[in-house]
Amino acid sequence: MRAIHPAAEEKVAPIGAKLRAARTAQGMSLAQVATTTGLSKGFLSRVERDETSPSVSTLVQLCQVLSLPMGALFAEPEIQRVTWDEAPRVNLGGVHVDDRLLSPRSEQRVQLLRSELAADAHGGRELYTINGDVEVVHVVSGRMSVRFADRTVSLSPGDALTFPGREPHTWEVEGGTPAVVLWVIVPAPWSGSA
Repeated sequence: MRAIHPAAEEKVAPIGAKLRAARTAQGMSLAQVATTTGLSKGFLSRVERDETSPSVSTLVQLCQVLSLPMGALFAEPEIQRVTWDEAPRVNLGGVHVDDRLLSPRSEQRVQLLRSELAADAHGGRELYTINGDVEVVHVVSGRMSVRFADRTVSLSPGDALTFPGREPHTWEVEGGTPAVVLWVIVPAPWSGSA
């Protein structure tokens, strides 16, 4: 005879990493959570590694201690893929540059751009700023330099440079060969969703 009700999946929802992230974000140690909840450190460690499942009442208690809404443990993460072919071209003012926005247009926390730079590409002769807290440039191939008011920093393949986004700067390709670079800007200085 066939079961009337569907069987529960044997696979348990992985919640340990979310619990660990909530705990560490608050600067709490396993020992502190154990003391607060009355649970053992070993049990909490196994829960965070998804080696055991807590009861509902224990889970409620953990969520209360960690100021974590219970539903957040089971919510599907928002994952968005941007393929190279779909990545919108953007114009950030550089000369001889093909800039593509690889982070979703709606993402406001961070922006990722991939720039394919011709051998004579540059960001303009004048220094400029980006409306962001942090800017990172990573050289995938080729060479480039980033010029600030008081210095110039040369970058080779594999190098990355991090600096305040509001720091006046410009850049140019070095060595007479094309370059490919990734730019990460936090938070996103503009949203292409409009």
